[in-house]
Amino acid sequence: MAQSVWGYDSDNGPERWHENYPLAKGDCQSPVEINSKDVQHDSSLASWHASYDPGAAKTILNNGRTCRVVFDDTFDRSVLRGGPLTGSYRLRQLHLHWGSSDEHGSEHVIDGQRYAAELHMVHWNPKHGNFAGALKQPDGVAVVGIFLKVGKTPKPEMKRILEEIENIKTKGKEAPFLHFDPSILFPKSRDYWTYHGSFTTPPCEECIIWILLREPIEVSSDQMAKLRSLSKNDENEPMSPLVDNWRPPQPLKGRIVKASFK
Repeated sequence: MAQSVWGYDSDNGPERWHENYPLAKGDCQSPVEINSKDVQHDSSLASWHASYDPGAAKTILNNGRTCRVVFDDTFDRSVLRGGPLTGSYRLRQLHLHWGSSDEHGSEHVIDGQRYAAELHMVHWNPKHGNFAGALKQPDGVAVVGIFLKVGKTPKPEMKRILEEIENIKTKGKEAPFLHFDPSILFPKSRDYWTYHGSFTTPPCEECIIWILLREPIEVSSDQMAKLRSLSKNDENEPMSPLVDNWRPPQPLKGRIVKASFK
């Protein structure tokens, strides 16, 4: 398995990542399965706050593994603070993980329940100098995870991202994505679970404070189908649907998941 071609197929998928990325077998890997009975309510967990500048949104791209929206993070334009975090974290990008059907696709699993998709908003701690520096620190990165569940009403919130899918159908395609306020993607409730974990893609660095929101946002089945219309191949290759780009849950290995709610 060549270093550069990890993916989600049987020959290069999550079961084999550790061959090139030994950290993938580390002690603080993500995602995890959250069982309510094992979660500790922590009354000291504060509420979290995001102040995002819609002008920071730059581009949307299909890198063959996910659909990603990139933000300007050269200064404290769009920041996350509070909750389990100390200091403020800058928004760098958001991306999604989804399945081949509406029944699965999320990376984290809650009491055995899988959602249709999971959205990750990736922030980093500027006290570590730059993003590469943050990847080497246990508190370097904060990711807000939001579950997408399929319901009757299409979400206007996701509409903007999904409208752009036409322009990034194939791997390597990028399009301008301007004036977008990602805070519209937050559910009403601010309740969250938190634990220390890792990126869910190689090299799986263990630098993340996870903030997983309890309440999912709703998307329609048609909206999910739109995501699945992306191709993981270049435009001169046959269409190969980009689906099932999720990593299965990893062992907790003694970590405790805390909840901001009872």
